[in-house]
Amino acid sequence: MLPILDAHCHIYPDKIALKAAAGIGSFYDIPMDLDGRVDTLLREEQRAGITHLLVHSVATTPAQVAHINEFIASQVAQSGGCMTGFGALHPDSETIAEDVEHLIALGLKGVKIHPDVQAFALDSDKSLQMLAHLEGRLPVLIHTGDFRYQYSNPPQVKNLLRELPNLTVIGAHFGGWSMWEQATEELAGRYENFYVDCSSSFYALSPQTAKKLFERYGADRVLFGSDYPMWKPVEELQRFAAVGLSEREQRMVLYENGAKLLGLPL
Repeated sequence: MLPILDAHCHIYPDKIALKAAAGIGSFYDIPMDLDGRVDTLLREEQRAGITHLLVHSVATTPAQVAHINEFIASQVAQSGGCMTGFGALHPDSETIAEDVEHLIALGLKGVKIHPDVQAFALDSDKSLQMLAHLEGRLPVLIHTGDFRYQYSNPPQVKNLLRELPNLTVIGAHFGGWSMWEQATEELAGRYENFYVDCSSSFYALSPQTAKKLFERYGADRVLFGSDYPMWKPVEELQRFAAVGLSEREQRMVLYENGAKLLGLPL
């Protein structure tokens, strides 16, 4: 069986998982069938035949950063090698340098941020100062794109990539949720340090349109992601298969691209 990496999974402690998942659904006005618990994630990923998971969460306040990072690290440690963890940061923290060192000491391999939920512009001074701590050290997975805000849209992404050219950036949702075409026009093929994942996109795109996005970015620049608990991994794999990529392209997207970024065996 070929390995498959799900490079976009949110997880939460059991006591808050249902509330957190419901909050995501409310933010995007999308009904949630899954609860955000780790056990549910493992069950759903096993059902889909997915072999490795990139797990993370988002800090909505600076006070949450250390607790989230310790939780993510604990779940990775208990996973038997099937998980890689990304830590959380918040630009309003007064101890960002220490936060970065703490998450590295915990064994986390990158950072996940969500400018629209955390309410900061990706190219603001405080954002650039925060992410400069990762440049040349750790990749960052960023929620990108939202027509309702001006926090993480293509202009902000472009400014970030120009200001921090040695920062490895993974732009979630083809680099621009809800503005997929604009994102590819402004970002595809322009920045060596920019990758995207295809999470939370197939539900809104025809297979033909999705294939054009893969072609514009290049299959070597895209990672598969389910955005659990937004979507069921098995259904996202079915939607991905409907795009009609070649067998070689599918191997790159489903595992090889993410494995190279995360240092997993090829």
